[in-house]
Amino acid sequence: MIQACGVHRAFGGVSVLRGVDLAVAAGELVTLSGPSGSGKTALLSLLCGFDFPDSGSVRPGLASWSACAVLPQSLGLASELTLEENVALPLRLAGREVSGVGALLAELGIGELGSRYPAQVSFGQQQRAALARAVVTRPAVLLADEPTAHLDAASAVAAVGVLRRVADEGAAVLIATHHDAVHAVADRVLVLSDGQVRG
Repeated sequence: MIQACGVHRAFGGVSVLRGVDLAVAAGELVTLSGPSGSGKTALLSLLCGFDFPDSGSVRPGLASWSACAVLPQSLGLASELTLEENVALPLRLAGREVSGVGALLAELGIGELGSRYPAQVSFGQQQRAALARAVVTRPAVLLADEPTAHLDAASAVAAVGVLRRVADEGAAVLIATHHDAVHAVADRVLVLSDGQVRG
Protein backbone atom coordinates (compact mmCIF):
# COMPACT_ATOMS: atom_id res chain seq x y z
CA MET A 1 0.00 0.00 0.00
CA ILE A 2 1.05 3.56 -0.60
CA GLN A 3 -0.48 6.58 1.04
CA ALA A 4 -0.42 10.37 1.14
CA CYS A 5 -1.98 12.23 4.05
CA GLY A 6 -2.62 15.98 3.94
CA VAL A 7 0.21 16.59 1.49
CA HIS A 8 1.07 20.17 0.55
CA ARG A 9 3.76 21.17 -1.97
CA ALA A 10 4.58 24.56 -3.45
CA PHE A 11 7.05 25.54 -6.16
CA GLY A 12 8.27 29.11 -6.48
CA GLY A 13 5.58 30.33 -4.15
CA VAL A 14 2.82 28.63 -6.15
CA SER A 15 0.84 26.01 -4.21
CA VAL A 16 0.52 22.94 -6.44
CA LEU A 17 -0.69 20.30 -3.98
CA ARG A 18 -3.10 21.46 -1.29
CA GLY A 19 -3.86 18.83 1.28
CA VAL A 20 -3.81 15.75 -0.93
CA ASP A 21 -5.11 12.53 0.60
CA LEU A 22 -4.61 9.34 -1.37
CA ALA A 23 -4.36 5.62 -0.71
CA VAL A 24 -3.74 2.72 -3.08
CA ALA A 25 -4.17 -0.79 -1.70
CA ALA A 26 -2.29 -3.93 -2.66
CA GLY A 27 -3.85 -5.49 -5.76
CA GLU A 28 -5.41 -2.21 -6.85
CA LEU A 29 -4.75 -0.26 -10.05
CA VAL A 30 -5.63 3.42 -9.70
CA THR A 31 -5.28 6.01 -12.44
CA LEU A 32 -4.75 9.72 -11.89
CA SER A 33 -5.83 12.27 -14.48
CA GLY A 34 -5.85 16.04 -14.53
CA PRO A 35 -4.88 18.96 -16.72
CA SER A 36 -1.27 19.60 -17.67
CA GLY A 37 0.50 21.33 -14.81
CA SER A 38 -1.99 20.12 -12.21
CA GLY A 39 0.72 18.39 -10.17
CA LYS A 40 0.45 14.74 -11.18
CA THR A 41 4.18 14.33 -11.69
CA ALA A 42 4.87 16.29 -8.51
CA LEU A 43 2.62 13.96 -6.53
CA LEU A 44 4.28 10.84 -7.94
CA SER A 45 7.70 12.30 -7.09
CA LEU A 46 6.60 12.73 -3.48
CA LEU A 47 5.12 9.25 -3.28
CA CYS A 48 8.29 7.57 -4.52
CA GLY A 49 10.64 9.66 -2.38
CA PHE A 50 12.21 11.73 -5.17
CA ASP A 51 10.90 14.87 -3.42
CA PHE A 52 9.52 15.79 -0.01
CA PRO A 53 6.25 17.49 0.96
CA ASP A 54 6.21 20.91 2.59
CA SER A 55 3.73 19.42 5.04
CA GLY A 56 1.78 16.20 5.39
CA SER A 57 3.23 12.74 5.00
CA VAL A 58 3.70 9.91 2.54
CA ARG A 59 4.53 6.33 3.34
CA PRO A 60 5.13 3.12 1.44
CA GLY A 61 2.99 1.08 3.82
CA LEU A 62 4.14 -2.52 4.11
CA ALA A 63 6.38 -2.19 1.06
CA SER A 64 9.91 -0.94 1.61
CA TRP A 65 11.25 1.58 -0.87
CA SER A 66 13.36 -1.23 -2.36
CA ALA A 67 10.09 -2.91 -3.37
CA CYS A 68 8.77 0.26 -5.03
CA ALA A 69 9.29 0.55 -8.80
CA VAL A 70 9.06 3.86 -10.62
CA LEU A 71 8.50 4.56 -14.32
CA PRO A 72 9.16 8.29 -14.88
CA GLN A 73 8.44 10.15 -18.11
CA SER A 74 12.19 10.56 -18.62
CA LEU A 75 12.50 6.72 -18.56
CA GLY A 76 16.06 6.71 -17.20
CA LEU A 77 17.43 3.88 -19.32
CA ALA A 78 21.20 3.44 -19.10
CA SER A 79 22.57 4.41 -22.51
CA GLU A 80 25.58 2.09 -22.22
CA LEU A 81 23.41 -0.99 -21.65
CA THR A 82 21.30 -2.86 -24.19
CA LEU A 83 17.55 -3.00 -23.68
CA GLU A 84 17.87 -6.54 -22.32
CA GLU A 85 20.64 -5.47 -19.93
CA ASN A 86 18.57 -2.49 -18.78
CA VAL A 87 15.63 -4.73 -17.95
CA ALA A 88 17.86 -7.24 -16.16
CA LEU A 89 19.63 -4.56 -14.11
CA PRO A 90 17.15 -4.42 -11.17
CA LEU A 91 17.38 -8.20 -10.82
CA ARG A 92 21.18 -8.09 -10.79
CA LEU A 93 21.25 -5.24 -8.27
CA ALA A 94 18.92 -7.22 -6.01
CA GLY A 95 21.12 -10.31 -6.31
CA ARG A 96 18.30 -12.26 -7.92
CA GLU A 97 18.32 -14.76 -10.75
CA VAL A 98 18.01 -13.08 -14.13
CA SER A 99 15.01 -14.74 -15.73
CA GLY A 100 11.92 -13.76 -17.67
CA VAL A 101 13.55 -10.76 -19.34
CA GLY A 102 13.18 -12.01 -22.91
CA ALA A 103 9.60 -13.12 -22.35
CA LEU A 104 8.66 -9.74 -20.91
CA LEU A 105 10.23 -7.87 -23.82
CA ALA A 106 8.41 -10.17 -26.24
CA GLU A 107 5.10 -9.58 -24.46
CA LEU A 108 5.62 -5.86 -25.03
CA GLY A 109 6.42 -6.38 -28.71
CA ILE A 110 10.14 -5.62 -28.55
CA GLY A 111 11.58 -9.10 -28.05
CA GLU A 112 13.73 -8.82 -31.16
CA LEU A 113 15.30 -5.55 -29.95
CA GLY A 114 16.87 -6.83 -26.75
CA SER A 115 20.44 -6.56 -28.05
CA ARG A 116 20.04 -2.95 -29.18
CA TYR A 117 20.97 0.14 -27.21
CA PRO A 118 18.41 2.83 -26.31
CA ALA A 119 19.77 5.24 -28.92
CA GLN A 120 19.16 2.61 -31.62
CA VAL A 121 15.40 2.33 -31.04
CA SER A 122 12.43 4.70 -31.03
CA PHE A 123 11.27 6.51 -27.91
CA GLY A 124 8.15 4.36 -27.82
CA GLN A 125 10.31 1.23 -27.85
CA GLN A 126 12.45 2.71 -25.09
CA GLN A 127 9.27 3.37 -23.11
CA ARG A 128 8.25 -0.27 -23.36
CA ALA A 129 11.72 -1.38 -22.25
CA ALA A 130 11.48 0.98 -19.27
CA LEU A 131 8.11 -0.53 -18.37
CA ALA A 132 9.63 -4.01 -18.53
CA ARG A 133 12.47 -2.87 -16.27
CA ALA A 134 9.97 -1.42 -13.77
CA VAL A 135 7.96 -4.62 -13.43
CA VAL A 136 10.59 -7.35 -13.88
CA THR A 137 11.19 -7.66 -10.11
CA ARG A 138 7.44 -7.98 -9.38
CA PRO A 139 7.41 -4.88 -7.16
CA ALA A 140 4.94 -4.40 -4.32
CA VAL A 141 4.32 -0.82 -5.47
CA LEU A 142 4.46 0.60 -9.00
CA LEU A 143 4.27 4.32 -9.76
CA ALA A 144 4.08 5.15 -13.47
CA ASP A 145 3.98 8.59 -15.12
CA GLU A 146 2.27 8.54 -18.54
CA PRO A 147 3.50 5.01 -19.41
CA THR A 148 1.62 4.87 -22.74
CA ALA A 149 2.17 8.46 -23.91
CA HIS A 150 4.39 7.54 -26.87
CA LEU A 151 2.85 4.21 -27.86
CA ASP A 152 0.69 3.31 -30.84
CA ALA A 153 -2.63 1.58 -30.23
CA ALA A 154 -1.32 -1.99 -30.42
CA SER A 155 1.68 -1.27 -28.21
CA ALA A 156 -0.53 0.52 -25.70
CA VAL A 157 -2.79 -2.53 -25.44
CA ALA A 158 0.21 -4.70 -24.57
CA ALA A 159 1.48 -2.19 -22.02
CA VAL A 160 -1.94 -1.87 -20.39
CA GLY A 161 -2.13 -5.65 -20.13
CA VAL A 162 1.18 -5.75 -18.29
CA LEU A 163 0.13 -2.96 -15.92
CA ARG A 164 -3.14 -4.70 -15.12
CA ARG A 165 -1.38 -8.02 -14.51
CA VAL A 166 1.06 -6.40 -12.08
CA ALA A 167 -1.89 -5.21 -10.00
CA ASP A 168 -3.67 -8.55 -10.28
CA GLU A 169 -0.53 -10.21 -8.92
CA GLY A 170 -0.82 -8.08 -5.77
CA ALA A 171 0.98 -4.80 -6.39
CA ALA A 172 -0.40 -1.38 -5.55
CA VAL A 173 -0.28 0.48 -8.88
CA LEU A 174 -0.76 4.23 -9.38
CA ILE A 175 -0.61 5.61 -12.92
CA ALA A 176 -0.73 9.24 -14.01
CA THR A 177 -2.26 9.15 -17.48
CA HIS A 178 -4.48 10.84 -20.05
CA HIS A 179 -5.02 7.57 -21.92
CA ASP A 180 -8.58 6.24 -21.90
CA ALA A 181 -7.34 2.67 -22.44
CA VAL A 182 -5.50 2.82 -19.12
CA HIS A 183 -8.46 4.34 -17.29
CA ALA A 184 -10.63 1.54 -18.71
CA VAL A 185 -8.76 -1.16 -16.76
CA ALA A 186 -8.48 0.83 -13.53
CA ASP A 187 -10.22 -0.10 -10.32
CA ARG A 188 -10.59 3.61 -9.58
CA VAL A 189 -10.06 6.78 -11.59
CA LEU A 190 -8.99 9.86 -9.63
CA VAL A 191 -8.71 13.46 -10.81
CA LEU A 192 -6.13 15.97 -9.57
CA SER A 193 -7.48 19.49 -9.94
CA ASP A 194 -6.93 22.72 -8.02
CA GLY A 195 -4.35 20.97 -5.89
CA GLN A 196 -6.65 18.24 -4.60
CA VAL A 197 -7.47 14.67 -5.55
CA ARG A 198 -11.10 13.79 -6.17
CA GLY A 199 -12.84 10.64 -7.27
